[in-house]
Amino acid sequence: MTNRISPYEPLTLERLGVLLAGADEVRRWRLVAEFLEEYRWEPVDSRRDLLTTEPAPTGDERWDVFLAALAEHLSAKDGRGAPRWVESRSLRRLWFPFNTRAARVDAMVHAPAAFRRRGVYVAAQELNVA
Repeated sequence: MTNRISPYEPLTLERLGVLLAGADEVRRWRLVAEFLEEYRWEPVDSRRDLLTTEPAPTGDERWDVFLAALAEHLSAKDGRGAPRWVESRSLRRLWFPFNTRAARVDAMVHAPAAFRRRGVYVAAQELNVA
């Protein structure tokens, strides 16, 4: 029996979607933080590959839209256009993932455009410490 060690592969947005399905909110934010950390360490030229494939539905429309906003936001930060699949995702009702009075005000003022236009109000600094 040969023990083969798989080479490291960063978390993709597609895989993140799978992991978010059925997870509780605390776990979801930990997974988002893990994805963002891995994304930051990847060379800019290979980051697009982490966002290209559309994630399957998570079972929660808010999180499906969050993933689209995240893909667009990260693409823009890297000076690229968003993957095509993000265009079809937006919410009809606003969602404030961090729903305290202060967090809502902060998110209304500081939510990145990719999130605001989809109805997801999360302040940019929350994405740094998610």
